[in-house]
Parts: sequence; C-alpha cells; structure tokens
Amino acid sequence: MDILLTGSVAFDYLMKFPGNFRDHILPDHLESISLSFLVESMVRQKGGIAPNISYTLALLGEHPRIWATVGEDFEEYRAWLENKGVDTSGARVISGEYTASFFVNTDRTNSQIASFYPGAMAYASQLSLHELENKTPELVVISPNDPIAMNLYVSECQEMGLPYIFDPSQQIVRMSGEELKQGINEAKALFVNDYEYGLIQKMTGIDISCIVREKSGTFAVITLGEKGAMIYANDVRYPVSVVTPETIADPTGVGDAFRGGFLAGYSHGLDWTTCGQMGSMAATYCLEQCGPQGHSYSVAEFVTRYRDHFDDQGKLDILL
Repeated sequence: MDILLTGSVAFDYLMKFPGNFRDHILPDHLESISLSFLVESMVRQKGGIAPNISYTLALLGEHPRIWATVGEDFEEYRAWLENKGVDTSGARVISGEYTASFFVNTDRTNSQIASFYPGAMAYASQLSLHELENKTPELVVISPNDPIAMNLYVSECQEMGLPYIFDPSQQIVRMSGEELKQGINEAKALFVNDYEYGLIQKMTGIDISCIVREKSGTFAVITLGEKGAMIYANDVRYPVSVVTPETIADPTGVGDAFRGGFLAGYSHGLDWTTCGQMGSMAATYCLEQCGPQGHSYSVAEFVTRYRDHFDDQGKLDILL
C-alpha cells in the first residue's frame, strides 16, 4: 500500500533524570512552580512522528512516503531514512531554519517532561497535498504537525477524495473542538491513546459510537499503555494485549512504533486482531531500545518473535 505520512520531523534530545519528578512537585505551590533537573545523560536521536512511523513500516517491508517540512540540517537524517527504505522526496527543506527539536526528560518511573521547538515544521502549511499531482497515495496519515497544516491536510484529503487516518495526539490541546470534529468526520480511522480520547470526548462530545460509523472499513484504535490497545470496528471491540519487554530502555516513540506495526498489517489486509498484535510487537521492540528509531530487526525475526506470543495461523507468511 502506498502510504503518505504527514507530521513532524524532528531531532529528539533524550535525557535521563535519576529520580522521580513527583518527589519535587509541591501541589500547594503549582502557581509558582520553578524546577530544574540535573540529568545524568543525554543523547541526540532522529525522531518526529512521520519518520518514526515510517521507520517501523520500512522495517516490515513497506515503502512509505514522508510529506513534511525540514531544516537545513536534515541531509544526514534523509540519508538514514532513504537507506532504510523510506521515500523522503516529499521532505521540503526550509532555508535558514533548523529541523524541529524535541527535548524530553525521563525519570525512573518513565514519567516525562518535554518541550518542542517547531523550527521548519512551522512552515508545513506551505506544503500542499495538491502538489502530489498524479502521485496520489492510497492512504494519508495526518499525525501531529503544525496545527494549521493538520487542518489543511484534513480539508485537502476531503476535497481530493483521499482516505486518511486522523492522529491528532499531542496537538489535541492546540486544536478547537470544531477542528477535531472536522478531522474525525470523514476520517477512515482515528488513532489516539486513552487520555487523548478523553480530551476529544470533552472537547467535541463525540464518542466511539460516533467515530466508528456504519461506513464500511471505518475504525478507531485507542492505545492503553501497559493494558495494550482496543480496536473498534464493525460494532465489535478487539482487545490487544502487550508483549512483555525483555528490558525497558526508553518509552519515546513507542506509540509511533505501534502505529507502524499496525499499518504494516493493515496494508496487507490482515484482520484487526493481527494488525493490533503487530502494533504491540513493534512497540515492544521500540521500548527495549533507546530512541524512537533505535530498534532494528529483519521481517523474519519479527515474525518469529511475534509467533512466540501470538498465533497468526500462518497469516504473517505474507510478509516473508
């Protein structure tokens, strides 16, 4: 399946705090909170929602395309992605700008405090899907990006008749209830975690029964952290369990890896449960390594490990 991923492209600065954030937060003084955490380590990783999802898709044999704005410092990152099988021809370099940067500090409980500098991402709305011309994809993923660009891509997908997955995630707080409704209304699917789903309900009054319409093929995926995920389709709920990691290195990018694994199964027309289980397996690989693109495996290795936990009844042979 020809999948086009819109969304942030960023460098991630990942830091480790050798304590618990909660021990240093005074609930009675939140109005004057002032904290500085001395971290014990920092690494710079390649990240951003669109390439993170694309990376896992490529590991599983897909050839996704990225549609995003990037900075002058992107060329090394471009070479990395192209080498993995990701098409970066839709990554437009913005002169005089840096690629977006994500700064995240993780404590001993895997709680995180983060900041995001948009950089070149702020120009994403200048990159229109109409520029695709005759290279229209079979599926567009609208993931966290400059909010103006996200709204633009929703409108353009609807105008151009392009099926799309709406994944507002971290940008829900920057969007209005009406903008969220517009994104959900004609989407092929909604992808969020359970907290984000609660925010959508609060802001729009929309629940799963409204999101998963009678229209054939419409679905929703709500990730539940350690509890796995729930897929809603055809008036049926499909629970997905987690794959217990051998070790926990870093939670950054786990949700993106889940999406990549799920979409790899979806692109082959696999059933909902198998798609969800592929997402769960991909997420665990990511959790076991540092950074959202620190994990690596062959398709055969993925299938073998998947079958240690799930019974696909031979369905994943299609990947081999």
